[in-house]
Amino acid sequence: QGGAIEEEVKNEKEPLIEFFSSYRELFEFFCSNTTIHGAIRLVCSRSNRMKTAFWLVLFLATFGLMYWQFGLLFGQYFSYPVSINLNVNSDKLPFPAVTVCTLNPYRYKAIQNDLQELDKETQRTLYELYKYNSTGVQGWIPTNQRVRRDRPGLPHLLELVPPGSKTHRVSRSVIEEELQVKRREWNIGFKLCNETGGDCFYQTYTSGVDAIREWYRFHYINILARVPEEAAIDGEQLENFIFACRFNEESCTKANYSHFHHAIYGNCYTFNQNRSGQSNLWSSSMPGIKNGLTLILRTEQHDYIPLLSSVAGARVLVHGHKEPAFMDDSGFNIPPGMETSIGMKKETVNRMGGKYSDCSEDGSDVDVKNLFESEYTEQVCVRSCFQAAMVERCGCGYAFYPLSPGDEFCDYNKHKSWGHCYYKLIIEFTSNKLGCFSKCRKPCLVSEYQLTAGYSKWPNRVSQVSWVN
Repeated sequence: QGGAIEEEVKNEKEPLIEFFSSYRELFEFFCSNTTIHGAIRLVCSRSNRMKTAFWLVLFLATFGLMYWQFGLLFGQYFSYPVSINLNVNSDKLPFPAVTVCTLNPYRYKAIQNDLQELDKETQRTLYELYKYNSTGVQGWIPTNQRVRRDRPGLPHLLELVPPGSKTHRVSRSVIEEELQVKRREWNIGFKLCNETGGDCFYQTYTSGVDAIREWYRFHYINILARVPEEAAIDGEQLENFIFACRFNEESCTKANYSHFHHAIYGNCYTFNQNRSGQSNLWSSSMPGIKNGLTLILRTEQHDYIPLLSSVAGARVLVHGHKEPAFMDDSGFNIPPGMETSIGMKKETVNRMGGKYSDCSEDGSDVDVKNLFESEYTEQVCVRSCFQAAMVERCGCGYAFYPLSPGDEFCDYNKHKSWGHCYYKLIIEFTSNKLGCFSKCRKPCLVSEYQLTAGYSKWPNRVSQVSWVN
């Protein structure tokens, strides 16, 4: 019996799962049996308190560094970083589309009389306000006496704005000395009212030149609305602009370009544009002037409209094959009498989309109807959004952007108060109260062209003599 009792007591002292009576025993057991370097030093060196304290600090510091690295790794993982792959290719690259404009707005025959009347009214206004004889504007030549109108002129006349009037003032830094605008005459503009005439304001400018140009442009937009869709452009004038065209030392054909008319920049040619899924696009594999597009342009200022375009030469824009030519955005002017060499660098950005970035693949998930016959871009969406708001608020569309079927462009002969609506809408648009910049997301795939230009005088005296002879 005594042996049985001893064996039973022994079994009670050695259970299968051992529980420690204190945290100190648990800590000593952990330090004695773990494979972590330095942990056993906390137990075996406890006779020396300084050594124990040193190892304790070192142990806690290494544990802190470990968990700090864990935090960095988890933080980087849950931030969903975007990976960027840079590829340098030496293969043939598709040549971009190039649009060239004459900087000379075309005078359609259908609106020739309206433009002449606008020119006369503009020169009459310049003389009455500033006694300025604008010989660059066609039409009426002022005398030394104040002119009395025999019949009512254009609506929304340009005038000096009386003090205290309700204005939408636009400040500019440009001051033309030719007009001799005095400080008390800086508030100059034209009056715009709503349909009932109960809400009116003056669209004013601090510069007389800016006021004249904006007033002329406002009336010019109205005149453009009267141009029929089937109105033709003089083919001879188009052909005279492109004197010579070569790509990779081969002459261009009519299949390589298309033309359209821009209200401000005149007649425009677009080379190498992908129309209707064409496959014969230009490609280039070698740098240099001879391996690109070479143009010789003839810049003539006949039927010039100086208040719309005050420069001579041509305007150039490099863009994608399926993108519309927005000449205001990134185009630049090239002067006449110069040889301009343009170098291009293409940069393609492919955003991952989804939870990584708020981009759109093709614009189908954007709540804005694409009014342009092109692929989705952010600027296409923004302009389509503004045009939709213009049609909804003002009952007509802006003449520089396309329309949906059934809509019509603004003309104060039909839409008397569209100017009042338009200038108020522009303020809401630029301040993003319309929400166009928020609705229009960036495309996931974007190609941009970085341009550098060099200029030299052309032709020199020797070549000029040989050309003449």
